[in-house]
Amino acid sequence: MGIGLGKGMGRFEGRVVIVTGASSGIGEATAEAFAREGAAVGLAARREKEGQAVADRINASGGRAIFVRTDVRDHTEVKTLVETTVSEFGRLDYGVNNAGSEGARAPTAEYPLGEWDRVFGVNLTGVFLCMKYQIPHILSGDTGDGAIVNVASGNGLVGGAGVPGYIASKHAAVGLTKSAALEYAPLGLRISALCTSSVATPMQDRLFGGATPEVLARVADMHPSGTVSTPEECAGAIMWLCSGAASYVTGHSYVMDGGWLAR
Repeated sequence: MGIGLGKGMGRFEGRVVIVTGASSGIGEATAEAFAREGAAVGLAARREKEGQAVADRINASGGRAIFVRTDVRDHTEVKTLVETTVSEFGRLDYGVNNAGSEGARAPTAEYPLGEWDRVFGVNLTGVFLCMKYQIPHILSGDTGDGAIVNVASGNGLVGGAGVPGYIASKHAAVGLTKSAALEYAPLGLRISALCTSSVATPMQDRLFGGATPEVLARVADMHPSGTVSTPEECAGAIMWLCSGAASYVTGHSYVMDGGWLAR
């Protein structure tokens, strides 16, 4: 992406955030947005070259970031990600658990068992493991207003044919988010899910067969807004959910879909 950090208003100065799936798309845009607003960022992804490039770009622009190669399905790697970030920056205030996989396209009876396990490993177990290790550090902070945003999907709220692994795992991630929100709301930790529809990311390109003008027009036409969301718009929603402006928002499935679910 490489849009450049520029200078923000310092809304998250002195705060620390972990962003998974940070090598491209929503994760990359979110990491850059937090850094632009003064936060130190722990970036995680499996693609080491791309993830390190995002961290390098943030640091070169005057921000603070580290990259830790992480497979969110592996509890030791997630634990290392969280501990390394806290060791480097001294605290943890926010978690943005964005790593995801669309999985194979196949009807339920034909869906490969190994693919089912892989997709649930990334989209559900990964979210669980990230929260498991993030929550104690966020609660140990001195602000009392920490937050976690789990990036789910509009497809975590409705059904959809041909991608059962993705649909089921995103529904489960929304349910997990609600349960955790109830557990930790009395302690001042807010936990919500971002439920998007189509976003201009590499995952969307894979789902719809490319990024040609024809494909993009067809995807945009699926939405009452007539548009497709951008990673930067998603980053803005995530930052709002983490901010003090959303201090009374928890357990919420924040729908950002250009009117797709309103039909």
